[in-house]
Amino acid sequence: MIQPASPPVSTSDEARGARRRPRREWVWVAGILAAGVPAGLLWWFLAPGGQNLISGNAALASGTNTEGWLPRDLVLAGLFVFAGCLVAVLLSGRRDGGTRRLLLLSVAASAAAAVLAWQTGVLAGGWLGGPQDTSANASVAFSLRSLTVLVLWPAAVAAGFFVLRIIGLLRTSADHDADDARTWQ
Repeated sequence: MIQPASPPVSTSDEARGARRRPRREWVWVAGILAAGVPAGLLWWFLAPGGQNLISGNAALASGTNTEGWLPRDLVLAGLFVFAGCLVAVLLSGRRDGGTRRLLLLSVAASAAAAVLAWQTGVLAGGWLGGPQDTSANASVAFSLRSLTVLVLWPAAVAAGFFVLRIIGLLRTSADHDADDARTWQ
């Protein structure tokens, strides 16, 4: 009599590894999301209309001065590009090499973190800043005039990860070609 084959038994280490992986991904995503709060606070501290620590120009500190609106948006844009590049570098340096699923989760978390940073900065402006008369224009209060800035963080993650992957592939190809050249000599 032929006995049916038993299903393969996975070791407990493999089973534990399968359970840990999704948890690590969510910790990664939560870390990106949590980075939105300090980014928003940093925006308020550095930008004109907030604490204005970058320029220190007292004329730009008032929200009624329209010349401070563009630098206010550019400060947030710079923070978002920096944060996106940092996420891309950390993602490409992971031991698992950054899977497609993790890349998509990182881009989505970066988009949510950008919105969180924006709202944190606006909230900090409302709580910590002086009262503003917004009857003339809503941008008198600490705000973001160009909402397309919110796309920069996730775009920097995707573009940075792509560039780092291309560089890694080129480096691997160059190392492989060098090994082949040594073999033929």
